[in-house]
Amino acid sequence: MERVPTGITELDVKLSGGYPKGKGLLVTGVSGAGKTIFGLHLLYRSCVDGKECVLIATEETPEDIFVQAEMIGLDLAKYYDNGQLIIGRVFESRSNKSRQVTKYGFAQEGLEVELSQLADYVPDSTSIAVIDNIGVFTLRSTAQDFRDQFDALNFTLNKKGCTTMFIMDESAYLMTNQVADYSVYGSVRLLVKENPYTDRVERYFTIPKMRSTNVMPDLTVFEITPEGIRLKTKTD
Repeated sequence: MERVPTGITELDVKLSGGYPKGKGLLVTGVSGAGKTIFGLHLLYRSCVDGKECVLIATEETPEDIFVQAEMIGLDLAKYYDNGQLIIGRVFESRSNKSRQVTKYGFAQEGLEVELSQLADYVPDSTSIAVIDNIGVFTLRSTAQDFRDQFDALNFTLNKKGCTTMFIMDESAYLMTNQVADYSVYGSVRLLVKENPYTDRVERYFTIPKMRSTNVMPDLTVFEITPEGIRLKTKTD
């Protein structure tokens, strides 16, 4: 199977070269675990490799995203400026609706975006898409409704041949009974907890599912440094 580099060298080694190409991947975790950083690494490496990329941002503005990327040494802004990176501004659409509800007590039609409609933000020529965060679409839906819409979105993007990273916050992931796991080709779960050997709170990830890949679901400690994510070894 062809692979797409993750943008994190040590993770590429664990995954036999990267994420499976053309498949849907789920990244979950609590706030501050590093979910968005995983997505930024994938986008940056893919842009460097000349691929057309899309980021659908449901919780942040492009300016905030560029600042966050720059803090770990990733200059995404230049790829946005030259058109190689497209950013779907779902966050602004959601914010506009909230302001209308606050001011008038109702919102104009057409500002609400359904989860399955996010595929419309992804041109057919797109190689890599990151959707951060699909959890915002779970607040007014049942687990079954979310599953149906997520399946439709994942299927459409797979048909386009797009490698897609779906980022989802832990609370939404649990609230929907973890049904998103069944739809995707692979999943990465991030945790923040105390290391019993060092008494330090550290970040971990585990890969409970990655089809066509020989990888153990063990816990791996990682750090977010000024140069990005770095996996820690036993000698660190």
